[in-house]
Amino acid sequence: MKSFRRRFASALLCAVAFTALTPGGGATAQISKKEREAQEEAREQSTKAAKVFRQIMSTPERAIPRDLIEKAEAVAVFPDVIKAGFLLVGGRGGRGVISRRIPGGWSAPAFFNLGGGSIGPQLGASSTDFVLLFMNEDAVKGLLEDKFEIGGEGSVAAGPVGRAASASTDIQLRAAILSYSRSKGLFAGLELKGVVINPDNKDNVAVYGMKADQLLTGTGLQRDGKPYIPPSVRSFPLQLSRYSRK
Repeated sequence: MKSFRRRFASALLCAVAFTALTPGGGATAQISKKEREAQEEAREQSTKAAKVFRQIMSTPERAIPRDLIEKAEAVAVFPDVIKAGFLLVGGRGGRGVISRRIPGGWSAPAFFNLGGGSIGPQLGASSTDFVLLFMNEDAVKGLLEDKFEIGGEGSVAAGPVGRAASASTDIQLRAAILSYSRSKGLFAGLELKGVVINPDNKDNVAVYGMKADQLLTGTGLQRDGKPYIPPSVRSFPLQLSRYSRK
């Protein structure tokens, strides 16, 4: 009975949030079962990304330096990316969220997919959390395209970790993207290349009524002329705000 009540309350909150975002905001706005499911998945994605980021930042000696987060134009977290391979062919795939810095904080999280293949001896499967810092506007602009290849359109470097590591090398200071990974409890910078990121606009439209490029401009989702984030997906941008004073 309690489980049913929790599911009902969650569905009701999602419905209220979507109604508020629907053009006109009328109480008669209807959402489909698929849209409700997309909104619940969106809540889970934001919550999961917030948890990964909080866990990574909880150990200052091995965390992302805060001054780098202060400089970042956008932050992406892709939890539980699955990498699998058999013999000479393999690949990875997962889903995550990206928030961009906007006046007063961080934008509503846009939903993206991450994928890529690999060649070489490999066998089995593993799960990895990825964190990406987009350090300038050019890197963010790449995200607004239909498909963005890390290491292709955007230069990428392994991100430094720890309190005293933020300005360790010139390549890290020049890189458009700093990448990190966490696998089996170990967190470190990773030079991630050949991975493709593309917007999951099916979920973005179902949750927000707009695509990722509109969300990440910082002006797409507003209420009373101000940036707005539905309560169901606030956990990720709120977690970013804990580690960024801007």
